[in-house]
Amino acid sequence: MEACQTRIMTGFVITIAQQKGGSGKTTLTANLAVAAVQAGKRVAVIDSDPQGSLGHWAMARFERGAQDLKFATASAWGIAFECDQLRKEYDLVLVDTPPKIDADLRPAIRASDLILVPVSASQVDLWATDGVLELCRREDRAVLTVLNRVRNQTRVATQIATQLKGMDVAMSQAVLANRVLYAETMGEGRSVLEVQKTGPAAEEMRALAEEIFAALPSSLAAAE
Repeated sequence: MEACQTRIMTGFVITIAQQKGGSGKTTLTANLAVAAVQAGKRVAVIDSDPQGSLGHWAMARFERGAQDLKFATASAWGIAFECDQLRKEYDLVLVDTPPKIDADLRPAIRASDLILVPVSASQVDLWATDGVLELCRREDRAVLTVLNRVRNQTRVATQIATQLKGMDVAMSQAVLANRVLYAETMGEGRSVLEVQKTGPAAEEMRALAEEIFAALPSSLAAAE
């Protein structure tokens, strides 16, 4: 990530992107945001998806009285400005993007230090990943793929993991399973980390967050 670190102003920007809908981008964004807050980081999230799912989660969170993160919206071409402003004040800025790959996604990728690409355990989802990875290569951005919504010990999950490893792209060691708790907590404006301390959902999300935070510049990783 050396090339990424030279662009850092104050905070670190992570965009969550995937061409196929239903990959779990918004759920990953929300849970990673809470993990960062719990790790003592100043966190902002940006919703650039017209569906506004992350915004609904944030509003439900604020209605519960939580004021632990900054929420913002931005159009595709306004993301660079919003990221530059927020990274001056926050340790971590997370950008949730629409489920598509076209010119509108390029500004978010350019503004980011790391791109997280959630991949559900299906061949269709793996095919959809190619476009995002190619765009990240063109923009010379670091990428981390995350196996998401996985049904453990299934043949297809093993096949997808094997194929990802052969695509010359980094893949997280942590894997997120297909759990009802993720959907339940999203609707409440919460994270699995806030309803479980030692359960499987919390443990896998915490493991992924720690893996990502370990890749941050030392000044930010030490914020814990």
